[in-house]
Amino acid sequence: MGSHPLPVPTTAAGREGLAALLERPGRAVVGLDFDGTLAEIVPDPDQARAHPGAVPALSRLAPRVRSVAVITGRPAEVAVRYGGFAEAEGLDRLVVLGLYGAERWDAASGSVQAPEPHPGIAAVKAELPAVLETNGAWRGIWIEDKGRAVAVHTRRADDPQAAFDQLRAPLHALAERHGLIVEPGRLVLELRPPGMDKGVALTEYVRQSGAEAVLYAGDDLGDLAAFAAVEKLREEGVPGVLVCSGSTEVNELAKRADLVVDGPAGIVSLLEGLAEAAG
Repeated sequence: MGSHPLPVPTTAAGREGLAALLERPGRAVVGLDFDGTLAEIVPDPDQARAHPGAVPALSRLAPRVRSVAVITGRPAEVAVRYGGFAEAEGLDRLVVLGLYGAERWDAASGSVQAPEPHPGIAAVKAELPAVLETNGAWRGIWIEDKGRAVAVHTRRADDPQAAFDQLRAPLHALAERHGLIVEPGRLVLELRPPGMDKGVALTEYVRQSGAEAVLYAGDDLGDLAAFAAVEKLREEGVPGVLVCSGSTEVNELAKRADLVVDGPAGIVSLLEGLAEAAG
């Protein structure tokens, strides 16, 4: 092995998935979440940037596999900018599926394809300030307008977890009134249209690309749908590996993973190891 020995998955299905990926890397898709996986979680989401080793590692790995897809709740262009993915060497086959797959950016064309926003988003944006006011939850709450979704962050509140718990029910009610759903994350509640999730995005992408093996790495509740998609693909005969970006915040994901690594630095090391082993 080279300087980045590959960790061994703790499950039989994970070991089988990794073996299949390394046997024919040119037929494998590597799917990656952005925040908490390729980038450290930071108090201000606008300051999130890919780990400095991420692009170099992806540049080595991407040419050796069928493709690399970054699947994120962020708008595709934001992830591309914060990731430093545009015009990076070796990433000409990189795809960013933004807003849980509603948007798609291809490195080859450098452009984003996206549908019209759901009408409920505008209505929710208009009513959100009053809902927060009613629930006495303004202090430290940050609203992120994602265009096709709205995220309410409680990480900067005096008591982030209490604010998160307090807002769950009123935001669910608000979303429901306008035909939207609420996706909870790490101290963030996101209101968005139904039918957009990382599992749907990953499954469609794997099928389109004709991949015969898949690896997916994530760190958050929003990644559970992608984990479930890999589990279903495995049942259908597509070997897969589930990687948790060592978050102590989301035990549920770690429990279902074949491999737990130590945050974005661990993900970078894993990507380096895959590139070496797939060489």
